[in-house]
Amino acid sequence: MAEPQTHPRDRYRLNFFAAIIGAGAAGLSVAYAMSRLGLPTVLIERGEMGGECLNTGCIPSKTLAAAARRGNTWEEARTHIKAAIAAIAPMDSEARYTGLGATVLRGTARFTGPNTLDVDGRRITAKRIIIATGSRPKIPDFCAGIPHLTNETIWDLPALPKHLLILGGGPMAFEMADSFAALGAKVTMVADEKPLAREDPELAGPLITVLRARGVEFCLRRATGAEPGTLILQDGRRLSGSDILVAAGRAVDVSTLNLAAAGIESDVNGIKTDLSLRVLRHKHIFVAGDCANPQGIGPQRFTHIAGSHAGIIIRQAVFRLPAKLPRTPSIRVTYTSPELAQIGYTLAEAGAKSRALTWHFAENDRAIAEGDTTGLIKLVIDQKSRLIGAGIVGPGAGEMIGLYALAIAERAKLSAIANLVLPYPTRGEAGKRAAGAFFAEKLFAPGPSRIAKFLARLP
Repeated sequence: MAEPQTHPRDRYRLNFFAAIIGAGAAGLSVAYAMSRLGLPTVLIERGEMGGECLNTGCIPSKTLAAAARRGNTWEEARTHIKAAIAAIAPMDSEARYTGLGATVLRGTARFTGPNTLDVDGRRITAKRIIIATGSRPKIPDFCAGIPHLTNETIWDLPALPKHLLILGGGPMAFEMADSFAALGAKVTMVADEKPLAREDPELAGPLITVLRARGVEFCLRRATGAEPGTLILQDGRRLSGSDILVAAGRAVDVSTLNLAAAGIESDVNGIKTDLSLRVLRHKHIFVAGDCANPQGIGPQRFTHIAGSHAGIIIRQAVFRLPAKLPRTPSIRVTYTSPELAQIGYTLAEAGAKSRALTWHFAENDRAIAEGDTTGLIKLVIDQKSRLIGAGIVGPGAGEMIGLYALAIAERAKLSAIANLVLPYPTRGEAGKRAAGAFFAEKLFAPGPSRIAKFLARLP
């Protein structure tokens, strides 16, 4: 009797505890934890291991900034970028995750049902599915048909642009403008809104002033058309340069996932989830990283947020513990020189009963000694003197903001910061001084003064 015929795809049926789609920051973090815990895990990636952050985002851009500040040439900067990626890549490699016990499949994943995936002919079933497919540069329609650069392609330029037109006014646009200006290129930033619109204007202002002093030109007009090397503004003016870099934000493209087969909802902002990062109506499917669109919060497209997402998912998917995203605005850093860092609420977001405390680096001994007094620290407190936000613009802002992230997470009162004993002289003292000035107002008020004088008369 002849054996029954089986479809070729059925020969590749694989069963796992977890299937993770995407080997970027979020997917790798989940895969690492699940593999180390001994759970059968498959990691699916159709592109480069490490995702955007390693290959075209965080690592290349920060390496470029460091090379530019050292006075390197574009050719030297490209060499440093390749070396940095090569040094970090083994930590994100297929070999490492295979060594941890994960199955790594290279290909495109498609849902065929709520618990099943097809990966280029291989049928996967999993008890938990984590979608971590990241995001891509958002390209305006008028740029689609002309030569343009993005953060994915600019690293391949054989020569430094003579005049770089940057379309966008967010953190990535600022980082690229700062670096390429330092390398010697002429840079014009074109944005149809206030630059760094999400940041506190008092913090964004000094950074904009510094970039202008370095020769970066700001054109605050909307671009509505483009030709090779030229942006056409809404008022009809034309700006011409050697190259156009599109830095107009990120977009989520989940069209290849066949989400409809699993009944998963998505929109232009990503895949809709609850605050636990579970897909709506599917408790076994989670979304992490750039492609997550949590209700009431929206997308938060940072590598460190992707890592945070992974922790929330692991607690639920593996240990069945409750875990949710905090509603407090996330920590973010613009890695220019000087840096701009924020955590929690700005004064405008915090409401009428909040208060801001500032201390400028012009009054900080370390900044004075170094001859660079640009910037300030700004703390936002609520009516109970509890820290709910902090912002820093100045050298090393990204390193200093961690203290305030911890204070906000622990719901610390301002007195905890005022009572810190910090090493002298450091820029970090500026935040302590801002907090101390708040209590100094109370200490040196008429009431305490009268009490001090009365007590001084006692034996």
